[in-house]
Amino acid sequence: MANTAQLLRRQSSRDIVLKSQKSIDQLELRELRGRLVPKEHGVSHHHHTSLHQHHQPMYGATNQGFMSDAFDESSELEQEPAFGSEASTSKAKAEILAAAAEQQDIVEGEKEGEERESWDSKIMFLLATIGYAVGLGNVWRFPYLAQKNGGGAFLVPYFIMLCVQGIPIFYLELAIGQRLRKGAIGVWSQVSPYLGGIGISSAVVSFIVALYYNTIIAWCLIYLLHSFESPLPWADCPTRLYKNFTYDHEPECVASSPTAFYWYRTTLQCSESVDMPENFNYHMAIALIVSWFLVYICMVQGITSSGKIVYMTAIFPYVVLIIFFFRGITLKGAADGVAHLFTPRWETLLDPVVWLEAGTQIFFSLGLAFGGLIAFSSYNPANNNCYRDAILVSLTNCGTSMFAGVVVFSVIGFKATATFDRCTEERASLVFQNRTSNLPICDLQKELANSASGTGLAFIIFTEAINQFPGAQLWAVLFFLMLFTLGIDSQFGTLEGVVTSLVDMKLFPNMPKEYIVGALCLSCCLISMCFANGAGSYIFQLMDSFAGNFPLLIIALFECLAISYIYGVRRFSDDIEMMTGSRPSFYWMFCWKYLSPAAMVTILMASLYQLVTDGSSYPAWIAAQGATQSMEWPHWCIVIAFILIFSSILWIPIVAVLRLCGIKVVEDTDPAWFPEAELKEVHGIVPHEPTELERSIFCFNMDGTEGMCCPKYGLPEKSLEEEEE
Repeated sequence: MANTAQLLRRQSSRDIVLKSQKSIDQLELRELRGRLVPKEHGVSHHHHTSLHQHHQPMYGATNQGFMSDAFDESSELEQEPAFGSEASTSKAKAEILAAAAEQQDIVEGEKEGEERESWDSKIMFLLATIGYAVGLGNVWRFPYLAQKNGGGAFLVPYFIMLCVQGIPIFYLELAIGQRLRKGAIGVWSQVSPYLGGIGISSAVVSFIVALYYNTIIAWCLIYLLHSFESPLPWADCPTRLYKNFTYDHEPECVASSPTAFYWYRTTLQCSESVDMPENFNYHMAIALIVSWFLVYICMVQGITSSGKIVYMTAIFPYVVLIIFFFRGITLKGAADGVAHLFTPRWETLLDPVVWLEAGTQIFFSLGLAFGGLIAFSSYNPANNNCYRDAILVSLTNCGTSMFAGVVVFSVIGFKATATFDRCTEERASLVFQNRTSNLPICDLQKELANSASGTGLAFIIFTEAINQFPGAQLWAVLFFLMLFTLGIDSQFGTLEGVVTSLVDMKLFPNMPKEYIVGALCLSCCLISMCFANGAGSYIFQLMDSFAGNFPLLIIALFECLAISYIYGVRRFSDDIEMMTGSRPSFYWMFCWKYLSPAAMVTILMASLYQLVTDGSSYPAWIAAQGATQSMEWPHWCIVIAFILIFSSILWIPIVAVLRLCGIKVVEDTDPAWFPEAELKEVHGIVPHEPTELERSIFCFNMDGTEGMCCPKYGLPEKSLEEEEE
């Protein structure tokens, strides 16, 4: 994902001519920029309505709403008969060019006419959004949750939560970003000046999550570098030299496994608790510096160059997954692994924890409430079909999760079968020797269930299975390169919410965008050094457990409430109809106003209840045992957890209270230019008359107002005549 907040990259003299024309003749400019069908198509302005069904969104132009690159304003001016003759046309053009130098600064600063960079193509936007939504959680979180919570039965609450919570909020964020054409802070401040804290909270959460998420990318880089070694460094236990000059395998490694030992002791250099950071991990520090430098390089140029990176970072993981799929299904035991994943255990549906984890997984796998989706959609053409995009990306995300589950458990099935076969051979050998006591217990289902979530699945279990592949180095390179591209794609989208908010707020109006990105990446890199020590992995788990779950649920809840009860569901539906040509169905409106907020409140309350009753702990590596042991967080960690949570969500009430006191945390800005009249003409929009069901369920009134709503804080309505004046 690229930082799409950079300034115009294709500004030319024709833009200066057009902007100067606005100062000379406002009505003429409105006519020019409202022409959705270029002049050379042979269709005049009054024929737009009859051809609106053939109109496609315009990409690749840095413009307010949509503008065809083929549209030539100069030729349009020359052909315009209003000037009367060729001489008068030349004279008018000369006056425009002469006034350009004098008025350029004034015109450039006009809020209403500010242009906004756009995606080069629709496919680039889709790939960027898919790359942002599809992340590491699809590969190492969903398979674990599915096999733990009922196998195939888990898909029932998973898809119910997708329809009730996932797609509606995804659709909402894409639509509001495309309509108001600003980042998260600008959007929610535009909805209501009292709600600017929602955007700030999204930016703060994105900053915190990006801070520790890049640590995963650093881990992937370390493993990717060592994947070229032969043999793989995690394939066998290292040896230790004793004082009597004898060699033996490292006891700690023998007690655990080569992959677990390499992960905890070589890569992380884990201490035995979060209270003992011990030595500084120089290898980890170098990997963090490299990973942040790569993020900076990819983001600093914006869409101009890094937007094209999504063609690789979004597509490559699917290529690797397909390769692993065909490799995995040919392995012995793959069928047992896939069957273990999807065999339904229907009794688990009665467990409320299963529904809680399904809703949580849907919420976080789609990347909701970070502000990245709002920022991405704000650079779409004003007539882009955001509804189709929401359905496509959401289903692609869920389909990827299931496909990744098949790939992962086909390999886990192979590993479990190999372990089961060795166990049965050892048992048979002992029985053959007439040794009937202390026989090993061989259980294939237990081995299949012995999977892990998150880093344990990727860096321990999956790497152990890869060790048994012929040509293990090649498979290791492919696997960790896939994890790297998945991670860096999501990292771009997360940081996009921060950078776009900084640019839209104009906190540093005189600072070039590349300096803002550089300062952000540098500050994150310096802070992330806290992960480069023996307790670094525990600090990572602390931030992952608290910083990115409760705040995001609360932010998304306020987003739904803001649209439903302040901006207004009816007005929001009118906007979507104006942009896409079709009105949202009753179901989506019902979700925005009732179902989605209720689902998020339920998940939030259930998560808090589970945290209070079960507590929270972390797995500490005990070197003497060669295994992890669950330990309670110390008090100072609990304090940090509360700071992480409240530093994000407190912005919502703080901004509202300060606004009531007359203090502006977020400065008011004019609405971004939006071709409302032109879109209504193109799509043939007529005022919507609410049905009896809408009036009773949503409190829609016949005079256009909406009950249970405060629309007075929304955008000011302007008629065409008022704008022309």
